[in-house]
Amino acid sequence: NNPESKSPRGVRLLISSIMMSADAEGADMMCCASCGIGQVDDIKLKKCTACYLVKYCGVKCQKEHRTKHKKECKKRAAELRDEILFKQPQSNHL
Repeated sequence: NNPESKSPRGVRLLISSIMMSADAEGADMMCCASCGIGQVDDIKLKKCTACYLVKYCGVKCQKEHRTKHKKECKKRAAELRDEILFKQPQSNHL
């Protein structure tokens, strides 16, 4: 019966928790999904913000890889949304 779980902050906490589990699953992926360049001091890889499964060195690589990644991304994003919904308490139980 945590009222914060439905607040924007509560939803962000759930997303953060799910992201950390996705990080643990993909911890060995330390290279750009498009060009394969590895993460080093001067290159910071950024995660796909929909599925958190792949990382990119930049917007150009993300756009180039989109057609290959789109189907799996949509599937994983839907799974993440379902996880968030199922972790929230039902309103009739408050």
